[in-house]
Amino acid sequence: MPKVTEEHRLARRQQIVAAARRCVIEQGFHKTTMAEVIRESGLSAGAVYGYFKSKEEIVAAIADDALSAVDELFQKVLATEAPLTPVAALEMALNHVVTVAERPDGDVTRVAIQAWAEALRNPAIMATAQGKYHQLRDNFEAVARRAQADGTVDPDADPRYIGQVLFGFLPGFILQRLILGDVTPETYLAGLKALFRS
Repeated sequence: MPKVTEEHRLARRQQIVAAARRCVIEQGFHKTTMAEVIRESGLSAGAVYGYFKSKEEIVAAIADDALSAVDELFQKVLATEAPLTPVAALEMALNHVVTVAERPDGDVTRVAIQAWAEALRNPAIMATAQGKYHQLRDNFEAVARRAQADGTVDPDADPRYIGQVLFGFLPGFILQRLILGDVTPETYLAGLKALFRS
């Protein structure tokens, strides 16, 4: 029997995650079953269960994929030598959220909202969320440290606290975008800049 390549395994995993994302976006987390994910993926039950033992594992993988993309964005941003303000970093993150939300394979931010609620009840999803959210908050803390070195943020401020605040802006933006529908990165940042001037 031919050996399965890592590229093949990764493609199959992504196929399953994409199918689950479509199901959760259409029906919600609680109504989505493993049988529906299997059917949507076009793979056999054995193939799907070979990658994921439960729906919770798939939801954790969806969250992991989405947040990993944000982490990659920050790694690129932090690798540049150009001055970087916290507001500029937040703007990049907000624009990334919109880009991810408007992908043709479904708005992963809708899944994120459901996963946040599920994390309060499910320790496995909570563990994944905590790890990824700490990483994201650490990225904002790194931005704060960089801004302190550039002289655009108070050098005596605690960068951890700045990271906490910057991180907190993201869920607020996502909730308003999904529920109210009248917020954009431009309007959100305009309000933020006006608030910082006050």
